Amino acid sequence: MSGGRSSVSRLWPALLVLVALLGVWQLAAASGALADTLGLDSFLVPSPAEILNSLWEDRALLAENAWVTFAEVLAGFAAALALGVTTAVALHLSPLLRRVSYPLVVASQTIPVIVIAPVLVVWFGFGIGPKVAIIALICFFPITVNTLDGLATVPPEQRKLMRSLGAGRLRVLSSLEAPTALPFLLSGAKIAAAVAVIGAVFGEWAGADEGLGHLMLVDNAKLEVARLFAAMVWLSAMALALFGCLSLIERRVAWWGTGRGEGAT
Repeated sequence: MSGGRSSVSRLWPALLVLVALLGVWQLAAASGALADTLGLDSFLVPSPAEILNSLWEDRALLAENAWVTFAEVLAGFAAALALGVTTAVALHLSPLLRRVSYPLVVASQTIPVIVIAPVLVVWFGFGIGPKVAIIALICFFPITVNTLDGLATVPPEQRKLMRSLGAGRLRVLSSLEAPTALPFLLSGAKIAAAVAVIGAVFGEWAGADEGLGHLMLVDNAKLEVARLFAAMVWLSAMALALFGCLSLIERRVAWWGTGRGEGAT
């Protein structure tokens, strides 16, 4: 219970700020001051009330497309998680492989996703494959690097102690290094979850006939600005939901890595 109260006490200041910002936005948009400031027509600057109205009136269309995007995000995130953990463990176990491959892991993040996305669509078509690949590319790096760093944080004395007790390399990995790296892995996964929706949108912009990214392109062409913002709300909700789920998992299975004692309360 104390952990729940602590979480609420940390959230309410942010919620108050959000409500205040939405109130200012509503007043500025409803009065036309925001449109005048930006030099735009008023219909191009929707108020929060108009966005909320779109969320309700277009709920079926938004939900249908959101499910498509959410499936892509989950698939891409799962692929990045599996590939990232496998890569981190392989690099950790083989110093030679790490020296050879780690620069390539870093180089993978220098590829502009918005450039590679159309290429993947040309190669693999308009199905879910290119979207999953783009999401996995974005999510792969934080998961791999954080896990690799976590595996390396085990004090050498603890490894020597386990070796002196007859533990083999895999036993040290599974019983000592993996539990130590788990909070690092989940921290990287939370970062990846927050940006996974960006990869999904880029993939759908490159080529798709459904999904929130595709709907945003259509709404942009039709100047359906309120629904465009409503799609953004759905995307933010997805990222927050994934982040929240991973935070709960972290508190349940890796409380020792929080550094605040929250999981033990």
